[in-house]
Amino acid sequence: MTQAAQRTRFTAEPLTFIVKHELWDGNIHDHADQGVSIVVVAQVAGKETALLRFHCFDLERSYIYGPENPHVQIEGPMMLGGRARMSHGMGQLYRMDPIADGNPIGWTIRTLEKKLPKMLVRAGYPEVAAATDLAAVAQILPDVEGCARELYAAQRNTVKHNRGTHVFEAGNIKFGLEMRRLPVGDGGLAIHILADLAGATQNSYVEETEILAFDCFWDGPHYHYGPRNKNHRIYWDRTLVEDPLGWVFEQFEGKKLGPMIERAGYPGVAADLDMEKIAAMLPIVKQKARELQATGEALTGHPGLPLEPTPNLVPH
Repeated sequence: MTQAAQRTRFTAEPLTFIVKHELWDGNIHDHADQGVSIVVVAQVAGKETALLRFHCFDLERSYIYGPENPHVQIEGPMMLGGRARMSHGMGQLYRMDPIADGNPIGWTIRTLEKKLPKMLVRAGYPEVAAATDLAAVAQILPDVEGCARELYAAQRNTVKHNRGTHVFEAGNIKFGLEMRRLPVGDGGLAIHILADLAGATQNSYVEETEILAFDCFWDGPHYHYGPRNKNHRIYWDRTLVEDPLGWVFEQFEGKKLGPMIERAGYPGVAADLDMEKIAAMLPIVKQKARELQATGEALTGHPGLPLEPTPNLVPH
């Protein structure tokens, strides 16, 4: 039986609440992040227009008044020398405080329950605010919340790469090297940082997990924080980082590996790093990595790129 598509639009005339999962790539869309957006829209001058937008992401927790209204006034306090000015179409953005406001989806729903008309007026749509049926809105907000929470958990973008064709152990982590090629043709040398999680190595349920990944591709080089967990993906600025593989080893040799593992969501792994073992292993890993890059250059003209595609274990 075909499963019906999940409902992500909830209407209480004249408003519609749109819920969707979004993945942001660092240096492409904005900072590396992902989560759920809740957008309040209505017909304005014959066009579906975003009136309010809420970002319920891992890092970006914010809301925007009038993201499509060029006449929204940006207001600043007098003590900062701020006078009202037009937003020129970007709206006015405010940050949620993750400490005071708590879970961003819960905060958004509670705020819509209590402050929606005032927020619509602030966004520059007093006519829509006056026409809003608050009883109808109250009826659909539980569905909006349920959808948002389900999408946040179920639609998270993660990836399970291969562990690598050459694996080097260094205390509680391993370095996996792999020549990768995507079906579109891009690829190059990848470095996978692996750790055994969820049990002692003698237990059947122990799981080797990739906690960082560095894809030193010839066209779109990038790296992942927690590809199986957060999957916050950052693309290098190739004008500034001409040798991504060299950049990676600079971070490792500069004692950045621990903080990077923490940011990936594994503070316990970071705390148990044996820096002496890592320092002893890095020259060996680096030498093999450069050899694989040279192999790819000889085969394809691009460092570390194999002849055939190398699909991930789990593509998404």
